[in-house]
Amino acid sequence: MSFRASGFNWRLHCGSNVLENHLNEVVSRAGAKRPFVICSPSINKRTDIVRRLEKTLGPTLAGVFDQIEKDCPYPNVCAARDAAREANADLLIAVGGGSVLVATRAVAIFLGEERDPFELMTQYPADKPAYSPRLAAPKLPIVNVPTTPTSAMNRAGTGLKNDDLDHRMEYFDPKTRPQAILLDYEVLMTTPSSSHRSTATTVFSSVVGAIAAAESNPLVEGDRLQAFRLAFRAYSALAQNRDDAASRADLCIAAFLQNRAEDDGSRMGASSSFGGDYAVSTALHVQFPHVGQGESISTIHATKIRLSQDDEAAAQVVAEALGLDRGHKPGKLAIADELERLYRSVGMPIRLSELNIPRSALPLIAGQTVKNFNANAGVRSDGERIAAAQQLLEAAY
Repeated sequence: MSFRASGFNWRLHCGSNVLENHLNEVVSRAGAKRPFVICSPSINKRTDIVRRLEKTLGPTLAGVFDQIEKDCPYPNVCAARDAAREANADLLIAVGGGSVLVATRAVAIFLGEERDPFELMTQYPADKPAYSPRLAAPKLPIVNVPTTPTSAMNRAGTGLKNDDLDHRMEYFDPKTRPQAILLDYEVLMTTPSSSHRSTATTVFSSVVGAIAAAESNPLVEGDRLQAFRLAFRAYSALAQNRDDAASRADLCIAAFLQNRAEDDGSRMGASSSFGGDYAVSTALHVQFPHVGQGESISTIHATKIRLSQDDEAAAQVVAEALGLDRGHKPGKLAIADELERLYRSVGMPIRLSELNIPRSALPLIAGQTVKNFNANAGVRSDGERIAAAQQLLEAAY
């Protein structure tokens, strides 16, 4: 068997009082003297996390920017960049969910690169494949303090919402991966249950699709299977109204392992019959601010499976993982039904019509799936991508 594996320099601390026990060590290891915190308004106003950071870091804390909103609006990121520059920050601490972690990567890019952000982002030239410009400048080190399970915690890609464009501003820079991830039990429990259900759904749906994909090497297989085991156990507990810090941490670790599997193999989105539709889900929650990422997935995941081509080998793997194998071979329809049952038992919607989105908006959503590099990097024509998205949206409504 031939395969390659790669990695990056990282440390992960998990448990109670991780901020107090390990943050200064992490900052010192990075050689930083002026750490700067980036978070959302709710993190600063509704939790004690920033106060804990202030107490732990003491006079070394260079400042706090607390205006990052859902889906990382471009103006928020520019304001955060300016605040970090004014504070002479030499390390960025991202505290929050996916939006904050992604926005902090963009801040590092905007601080490090001299070119205009519109030149740095992924380009979509007419009648040519999309491409991401190389971002070669050094970047400030990043420490991530997730408040909820998210695949953003150890990624290198960035997507920002910009109302003046017909697509997100996308960036890719491996140097924006975090040097450390701090999974603090008390921090994880500050996230309201409804928000946690949404992000947990995002993680769970991702690992379902991942285990169905063809395994490229034993490292990928091990990470995918363990990610599913952790996520399925924690997600099933939510269906029984059991929610604790250890389970939330398990979902975070599942997301971390799934990301690592993709680093060592290939992105499962393009190859799994049982994944959702990343471009459609992204268009949904970016276009409609009241829709969470998990809700944008739970409402289309089962329908996407029903519309996919039959893949008996993958179906058997997923069915066994979900506990559906009882002496026969349940197909994709049984898996779709089981996922809908599980999503509903957790309290998640399973039809687009439940999201208060007008049916007349479906063509707009479908059109926004074209310029999404992760899901459609020139693989299909714009017409094919829009037609497939429209079919899925209509069937899921």
